[in-house]
Amino acid sequence: MAALSAYLSYRDAPAAIAWPTGIGFSVVTRQDGEAGAVTHAELALGDVVVMLASFDAEYEIAPLRGRSTGSGLYLAVDDVKDIYDKAIAAGATTVFEPEETAWGTQRARILDPEGYEWSFGTHRPGESW
Repeated sequence: MAALSAYLSYRDAPAAIAWPTGIGFSVVTRQDGEAGAVTHAELALGDVVVMLASFDAEYEIAPLRGRSTGSGLYLAVDDVKDIYDKAIAAGATTVFEPEETAWGTQRARILDPEGYEWSFGTHRPGESW
């Protein structure tokens, strides 16, 4: 068996935890360290789990170039507009609003408050188009 989970490090991990809860994630576990640092947290939405922590070094997050940073998280959802609206209300920045694709799905893209790229779409990776 194999499973894949994303992990992200944030300058302000406590605030970073608040952002995904605004789009429906719940905190499964959280371990705090010294001086308000988050040493490990797991947030879940259905079967999706994202792990996050406070920076342990100063990292550079790839800047937006056009419509992408070149990497990011993709969240398959049934209602792209709903999750996009929640993301914007929770403090995300629009990269592109919900749109129809040439291959018959919907998608949208945002940057979270620290600049990580998240895409939302109706395509389910691993399933045929």
